[in-house]
Amino acid sequence: MSLMKIKKLKITLKDTSLVAIALEIRESLALVGQSGSGKSLTLKALLGMLPHEMDLELDMSSDFELVAGKSVAFIPQNPFTALSPLTKIKKQFFVDEQRMKKLFKEVDLDATLLERFPPELSGGQLQRVVIAMALSNEPKLLLLDEPTTALDPDTRVVIIELLKKLQKRDGFKMLFVTHDISSARNLCEDICVIKDGLVVESGLMQEVVSHPQESYTKILIEANFGNRNFRE
Repeated sequence: MSLMKIKKLKITLKDTSLVAIALEIRESLALVGQSGSGKSLTLKALLGMLPHEMDLELDMSSDFELVAGKSVAFIPQNPFTALSPLTKIKKQFFVDEQRMKKLFKEVDLDATLLERFPPELSGGQLQRVVIAMALSNEPKLLLLDEPTTALDPDTRVVIIELLKKLQKRDGFKMLFVTHDISSARNLCEDICVIKDGLVVESGLMQEVVSHPQESYTKILIEANFGNRNFRE
């Protein structure tokens, strides 16, 4: 895989800097921080969805352009609110039925669910539907906003394993925005920790989790792993 390098991503509001970071996405990067750290703003910037009153400076290099809905796909936090509850699943795709069935097979869903309405599916099934939709345009970059938060622990593991399998097969890059380091650890090779819109620590996931250098990183890790030995 080639390297996607964001040399500068700066978001300002009335000359006040909200986010000023640099990122490198080799294969999969976890962007970790507490609420208000700048994670969501970073996602919105990459999706071209920043509020109009905010200014963006973006300097990046990659082998593709950031085009939401084409080269870039998005998986939201809550699958229950990502789909229209009154519309059949198949009516919410923008590809033909043959392609829908193929996508469903890729995410381990039965094609008969295409005829269902979202409230008739479980959280895990809905998240698979959303993943199938995200993959429908064969994206180069997959942006994930806390995609396992609304799921039970067992389903969370299944979804993480599915994403790993799909990435290995299709070769897309992933930016996984989360405060859940335990899930990120199982999915991403690299981690970037941000606080107040600035990077405080970054590197290989296993190295940072095992030997965090910054007190803020240590607090995040201990909040996720509690008294367990997170260095294992």
